[in-house]
Amino acid sequence: MQRLGEILSGFTRRYLPDSFIFAILLTLVVYVMGLVFTDHGPYQLVLDWYGGFWNLLAFGMQMTLILVTGYALANTAVVRRGLRRLADWPQSPGQAVALVAFVTGALGLINYGLSLVAGALLALEVGRSCARRGIKVHFPLLVAAGYVGLMIWHNGLSGSAPLTVNTPGHFLEKQMGLLPLTETIFRPFNIVVALVLLFLSPWILARMHPTGGDVAEIPAALAGSSGDGAAAAAEPPLVSGGPEAQQTLAERLENSRVLTGLVVLAGLVYIVSAFAQKGIAALDINMVVFIFLVLGLLLHGTPIRYAEAVADGVRSASGVILQFPFYAGIMGIMTSSGLAAVIANWFVAISTPLTFPFWIFVSAGLVNLAVPSGGGQWAVQGPIVIQAAQALHLDLGKAVMAVAFGDELTNMIQPFWALPLLGITGLRAGQILGYTAVVMLVAFVVMSVGLVFLP
Repeated sequence: MQRLGEILSGFTRRYLPDSFIFAILLTLVVYVMGLVFTDHGPYQLVLDWYGGFWNLLAFGMQMTLILVTGYALANTAVVRRGLRRLADWPQSPGQAVALVAFVTGALGLINYGLSLVAGALLALEVGRSCARRGIKVHFPLLVAAGYVGLMIWHNGLSGSAPLTVNTPGHFLEKQMGLLPLTETIFRPFNIVVALVLLFLSPWILARMHPTGGDVAEIPAALAGSSGDGAAAAAEPPLVSGGPEAQQTLAERLENSRVLTGLVVLAGLVYIVSAFAQKGIAALDINMVVFIFLVLGLLLHGTPIRYAEAVADGVRSASGVILQFPFYAGIMGIMTSSGLAAVIANWFVAISTPLTFPFWIFVSAGLVNLAVPSGGGQWAVQGPIVIQAAQALHLDLGKAVMAVAFGDELTNMIQPFWALPLLGITGLRAGQILGYTAVVMLVAFVVMSVGLVFLP
């Protein structure tokens, strides 16, 4: 299994370019397919492409904010202190790896942006703690454990596809209506799969810890409590201005806890009111973003600290910001030309009611290599999947989660979302993907069984 993981990571390093290049290549592939399989000509397909290019601006902003607010929350002093305390718990290399994987996975079920950043910071702190205590832990494996939350995030509360179809006004609402979370995230098959992977992944990663002289400990540049470069990403943002007596009016406003308190108070009033009136149905994309924004403001304390944390997080969301218009353009070609209906009929032709979720899952895993954003993938694949499911009179909730499972699975060999983690820890993608690929193979079996056989 370790050898297979090395082969898979070598493949990704050699053949998978930047995800933006994939977005362009996928656009060209869909354009050619439109020429071959529909009656739209070259010029009409260009019009279809531009006609859809700006249709996902609101959705793209929602996806960006999910990542950025989670990132800002993970960079609060309270969260960092908690991570440092956790880092002293492990008493062996295997325990260290398992701890990082479990915490990262649990956070992934809450918010993938939070998991990404907190997983990286926890791997860093555990590596430092082990180095201080003389525990020789393999740092690349530790960092790989900090990425595993991206393999189960779509099962959880920030899942793009299930939250989107539960949000009024979503781009497929006319086609399928609203689908409550009780039909997606809170289904038995999804809960079982999430819990199995949450506990199984740490065990697998811990079992892969090298023995003998193959242990690559945390680099000396990162081993101290603070440092330059990547380590500095873990340090808290600075508060503008000097002592209070010397602050200007602008600086006083920037560091005002009163302003923050007013926003937090108003936010809490709305959140409590919404859940009191609607229950779990209140939890859509907008509510998830709003909850994390309010919590982030509360824990950062001042407006300027939160603004600086968000500015830091925007860098990690640059791929989403750039690529979403291209995904929307792809969707424009597929829907306007009728290509989505053609592909949907292909799935109908090879599927039975039993195997349909499995084939959607497999196809979504492949599409994720080219469209690493969960929201972007749903924008591209959602119209096809829903149309095919409706043609077969099948469970729409399971169809949505089949896309979600495929999207998250191949993150373990797609380094796009690992970029913030790699930046914080100073590693290369090839140093961790071999380990995560092994976990992916086991997860493939678990997810397949859950989709096909569980209710």
